[in-house]
Amino acid sequence: MNSSIDPGLMAGVGIFYVAMIAFFIYCQWRVWSKAGFNGAWSLLLLVPIVNLGAYLYFVFADWPVQKKALNDSTFE
Repeated sequence: MNSSIDPGLMAGVGIFYVAMIAFFIYCQWRVWSKAGFNGAWSLLLLVPIVNLGAYLYFVFADWPVQKKALNDSTFE
């Protein structure tokens, strides 16, 4: 009994996997950009262990958007 997997199916799964990663990075790029950071920070989320540090920095850092809002005269 030969239990080989169809190469076309594996290619389809691989393409789907890469598309999901690209979509994840795109979404994270938007989140980082909206917070006022460089969107390239989202690329660090692909690196194991480093991604935890990037998230912790994102959570505890002062966001540039908040600093701008506090200094903006339209909110006074």
